[in-house]
Amino acid sequence: MLLAILLPFLSFMVRGKILTGIICLLLQITVIGWLPAAIWAALSLNNSRAERRNEKLIRAVKENQR
Repeated sequence: MLLAILLPFLSFMVRGKILTGIICLLLQITVIGWLPAAIWAALSLNNSRAERRNEKLIRAVKENQR
């Protein structure tokens, strides 16, 4: 999460979203754009974690139904 706030573009790059990281870097280069870029990266990270958690729960429910 700290990486997403301090270096938002790098947060995307580490997760394999290269094009999104480049767009975020262009936004981050501007002084005004850094804050929206940091918010965007933090929200994206939280959404990614929630999706993984939901997929894990769905798999567990499907296994218990068998």
